[in-house]
Amino acid sequence: MSSSSVPLAARLSPRERTLILLALSLGGFAIGTSEFASMGLMLEISRGLSISETQVGHLISAYAIGVVVGAPVLAFAGAGFARRNLLLALMGFYAIGNLASALAPNYGTMLLARFVAGLPHGAYFGVAMLVAAAISPPAQRGAAVSKVLLGLSVAILVGNPLTTWLGQQVSWRTAFALVSVLAIATVAMIARFLLPDPDEVRTSPMRELRAFNRPQVWLALAIGSVGFAGMFCVFTYLAPTLVQVTGLAESWMPLAVGIFGIGAIIGNVAGGWLVDRFQFRAAAVVLVWSILVLLAFPLAAQSVWSVFPMIIAVGTMGALAAVLQTRLMDVAGEAQTLAAASNHAAFNTANALGPWFGGMAIGAGFSPAVTGYVGAATALGGLLLWCVAMLVDRRARSVPVLQQ
Repeated sequence: MSSSSVPLAARLSPRERTLILLALSLGGFAIGTSEFASMGLMLEISRGLSISETQVGHLISAYAIGVVVGAPVLAFAGAGFARRNLLLALMGFYAIGNLASALAPNYGTMLLARFVAGLPHGAYFGVAMLVAAAISPPAQRGAAVSKVLLGLSVAILVGNPLTTWLGQQVSWRTAFALVSVLAIATVAMIARFLLPDPDEVRTSPMRELRAFNRPQVWLALAIGSVGFAGMFCVFTYLAPTLVQVTGLAESWMPLAVGIFGIGAIIGNVAGGWLVDRFQFRAAAVVLVWSILVLLAFPLAAQSVWSVFPMIIAVGTMGALAAVLQTRLMDVAGEAQTLAAASNHAAFNTANALGPWFGGMAIGAGFSPAVTGYVGAATALGGLLLWCVAMLVDRRARSVPVLQQ
């Protein structure tokens, strides 16, 4: 029997599988660090480029829009390519986008650089999760996929406080330069440890596109796009909130970002636990929790003793990601790649909407803490969309009965 007839998972040793997952997770770490770097360094970027804090919010939105555009487009265009080659190209592209961000001389150039950097984000995660599943035994596929996403959570806990501190001590540009180095290291590790798979099944772009066009897929993406915006609305303007409302020095930001990361990891664990017990109803639980947390945020921001526990609570809203990813796996059919990539596009639509809505409120003269109320409104919107999705489910189940 030729080696090519043996499944890839069976051909790999545990050590080889671990190294591949480590490489994929490192890419997730690089992406997570870059995505949130502008939030932790909002004040430094504002001064460095001589722009307003609201304009820094626009830079964050530009990255998010890049993810929204790039995730479905690159996943669709790359459906016929070998996954190894696609991962190498996406991470190489990501290194270039972040290097351009580090070297951007002005606001306009930085805006373009952040958009370009965001393009490979969603497609990378979509393909990386498929590779993680392919290299793992069937009973360990879920754990393998979670290890890829763990890089994103660790970035919030470790990478972002580190880049925030480094940006404050040296320059905000070092944060994006460091991400570029991490992306190059990911390319090297993938090239070294992930060997070509001659038996890899290539997907058809048109087949995925047809399977993707389902109401429940679009509703799940809409819930993420709207319901998750509140977390980004608060986190984006956390620095001015702590300085202007809580009365803390900027030097507290690395700690605040790290505490948010603790909440994000708790949210990831809680999201999986909720999905196992409540399935899609878990989305409603998370969204109701989000509304309560965000409504309490403006009051909690008034005191140093209450603001940090509240930052942890805001971070736990990330539980919605695991819930909606599972939902998409259940309803996407043959469009698994496109759905996996598009889920990140949905959350980055939220990443674009949150800073935009929050910036509008702050630009109108309100306190930065008002982002809590703005975020609560978006979480309520997500809850209403969940109700629509449940009604569509109920109607679909009743159709066979009516036809009998």
